[in-house]
Amino acid sequence: QVQLVESGGGLVEPGGSLRLSCAASGFAFRRYSMSWVRQAPGKGLEWVSAINSGGEFTTYADSVKGRFTISRDNAKNTLYLQMNSLKPEDTAVYYCAKPPLDSMVVVTTDEYDYWGQGTQVTVSS
Repeated sequence: QVQLVESGGGLVEPGGSLRLSCAASGFAFRRYSMSWVRQAPGKGLEWVSAINSGGEFTTYADSVKGRFTISRDNAKNTLYLQMNSLKPEDTAVYYCAKPPLDSMVVVTTDEYDYWGQGTQVTVSS
């Protein structure tokens, strides 16, 4: 069965960095684009970033552009999100998500068939 397991969240001070990981299993990871989506306390889901299956194409929400970097290692079936210059408004639960079709690069919050359990990122001094 498909499993997505995020890790790497935690408490960090403003201006700090974290790297999130998403370990994938149960499907042909290298064939699918992947996305990161977050949910801040009391708010709805926000799409953060996406990467195509080969890793050549990446796209970001304006709110994280220039600070976050999405990447993947298809040999390790793992998706990453490097987060630099973190701000308090980046505080959220971060999810990795898989689209239902291998031809899709999803830049929304509602076109996924599998989600991870999420990892908490808290940016606070």
